Amino acid sequence: MTFNELIYTDLHLPLNDVFEQMGYGDASPDDDVLSEVRAVEAMVAETARPKYCFTIADGVLNTDDDTLTINGTVLNVGRIISRQLRGSEAFALFVATAGREFEDLQMRLKDDDDMVRTFIADAFGSVTAERTADMMEEDLQSEISARGWMHTNRFSPGYCGWHVSEQQRLFPLLGVERPCGVSLTDSSLMVPIKSVSGVIGLGPKVRKLEYSCGLCDFKDCYKRRKR
Repeated sequence: MTFNELIYTDLHLPLNDVFEQMGYGDASPDDDVLSEVRAVEAMVAETARPKYCFTIADGVLNTDDDTLTINGTVLNVGRIISRQLRGSEAFALFVATAGREFEDLQMRLKDDDDMVRTFIADAFGSVTAERTADMMEEDLQSEISARGWMHTNRFSPGYCGWHVSEQQRLFPLLGVERPCGVSLTDSSLMVPIKSVSGVIGLGPKVRKLEYSCGLCDFKDCYKRRKR
């Protein structure tokens, strides 16, 4: 298991990503909103401790029934993901999170009934979790490069036809009870909620592609919003 804890400045997070998450698209907020964004960013920078962890495991991908079997556990990843994982010789299982410290900050803003800053913090949380996952991929690539391997995109339960309930099968494969301090509710939601988990294919014949949103009909996917 590879584990890393970060601070906010490690992420080099562009504010434009936060603006896009807030719904501004390519536009920028006015000065009043920008001032609030800066204030929330200062809180996040002081408080947040993003984390990621991953482990590499052998697995058997079956594209006939669209399953991935790792250590005897069958993951029903679905047609879209099974096609993207073809050619993998091993698989990375991961969790990345904005962290409980960030979630505590968000709860304090809610308790203060500051809806503007709560909304902005929610955007920061989403972008922080994704950027932390990006850094996890960079660390993963450094680890596998010595083998001459590359990696696929990362795929998460709840997206691309992989049911969110499969979190309950995925998490035990990471080998610790609460990877990166993240736990699951009975309905398979992650706590802290600003977290990302999933699988990545590894090997000399795989590669990372642009997310092929035309293959998926999930209209609210964060990858679709980034296009």
